[in-house]
Amino acid sequence: MKMSFRWYGEDDPVTLEQIKQIPQMNGIVSAIYDIPAGEVWPLERIKELKNAIESEGLELTVIESVPVHEDIKLGRPTRDHYISNYQQTLRNLGEAGISTVCYNFMPVFDWTRTNLTEPLPDGSHSLAYEESTARSLNPLDGKLTLPGWDLSYQSTELQAIMDEYQTIGEEQLMENLIYFLEKVIPVAEQVDVNMAIHPDDPPWNIFGLPRVVTNRKNIERILGSVESPHHGLTFCSGSFGAEGENDLLQIIEAARGRIHFVHARNIRWTGERSFQETSHSVHEGSLPMIEIIGKLIDCGYEGPIRPDHGRMIWGEEGRPGYGLYDRALGATYLNGIIDTWKMNQRTEDKDEAAISSRSQS
Repeated sequence: MKMSFRWYGEDDPVTLEQIKQIPQMNGIVSAIYDIPAGEVWPLERIKELKNAIESEGLELTVIESVPVHEDIKLGRPTRDHYISNYQQTLRNLGEAGISTVCYNFMPVFDWTRTNLTEPLPDGSHSLAYEESTARSLNPLDGKLTLPGWDLSYQSTELQAIMDEYQTIGEEQLMENLIYFLEKVIPVAEQVDVNMAIHPDDPPWNIFGLPRVVTNRKNIERILGSVESPHHGLTFCSGSFGAEGENDLLQIIEAARGRIHFVHARNIRWTGERSFQETSHSVHEGSLPMIEIIGKLIDCGYEGPIRPDHGRMIWGEEGRPGYGLYDRALGATYLNGIIDTWKMNQRTEDKDEAAISSRSQS
């Protein structure tokens, strides 16, 4: 696997110089963050981003994300215009040599948490989600704003969008996603770009909005809707793992050969549909991180992987979930799992070969 690190550009307090000092780190996951959803990404802007990363001896492995305009998700008559723009962005990314695009299809709001600084027993703090708190929140009153959310909407416009979603159920949202895929995946094939859809975070309906990238059944339907090796999944252990009924190893198996990107993080379940993010260690969270990484290896996955949201430790301040220190520890921990699993695989292969040789003689 190619260990990579999320970088939010020149305004990120975590610098490329710091990132490249993490052992076995050579990939960068980034995007152009000031272009509104639905507009074409200019080729020159893409090249500028790529050149800035390569000038530090690193590689731009994944674009995360190219946002999908709300009109596409809603299935409005204007969606074909925004899909055409998305197609052109893919062409420009392909021309610039970008191989993977991570994106999501979450209505209105991106990943959602109810606390960005929930304390942990060791004195660090991390992102947390509490279902009863979420149910009491009103995302329209301006009191809840989270990193990754599109805050460009006026309150009246946002209210109108929320109202329109009340007429759209999960089935219609799924059909709108498939319509989008049928239009963009052929372009992705032409320009050799892998599209990797990210699961909803958390993977259930929230604020009265439908969500469909949530479980194995839906992933199988999404991947089956357009049979193309360029149409695949971002496997995010923390997003899928927030729902205790999801079997993460089964999801990996269902998406075998169609996983194009991996987000690796651990969480600890704190109640029904409630969780807190922890270190990546298998000993501190509820997810079987060793088995998850091993299953990915056994399924032949060799693409980019990044340590996902980390704790804030050692007094660090910065973008919630995206500090330097804990994600660097996470990358090292993940590399330890990867190296050990592959070493054990080689030992087993040698043992099997030796047994076969003796039996033949």
